[in-house]
Amino acid sequence: MQKSPNYITKLQPDEIFVFGSNLAGMHGGGAARLAYQRFGAVWGQGVGLQGQSYAIPTMQGGVETIQPYVDEFIKFAKQHPQLKFLVTEIGCGIAGFSPSEIAPLFEQAGEVKNIYLPERFWMVLK
Repeated sequence: MQKSPNYITKLQPDEIFVFGSNLAGMHGGGAARLAYQRFGAVWGQGVGLQGQSYAIPTMQGGVETIQPYVDEFIKFAKQHPQLKFLVTEIGCGIAGFSPSEIAPLFEQAGEVKNIYLPERFWMVLK
């Protein structure tokens, strides 16, 4: 059980900040804004690796619309075992979901050693 820090303000060279975004890549608030200001998120890119960040869209509809992007992220993390992926509480800020709604999407991530999940996600997954 790998836990991501509650507050991420800096990254080591091998760490990736995983944040919730919108499909348009308008990183104007919350963790997306931090990713844009500090960790290389690209304005206009709403999905995937960008700088030292990885965007998972959370603003396009219900929880079921997020699952394919989480699955894609888990696959990506498995393909890049040299990196540590620090997942924020994606979807639990501006998007308006709760950890109990989002955490189950990451059930398969629990087996992936380089994915670090927020404590509140682990509390749901246990």
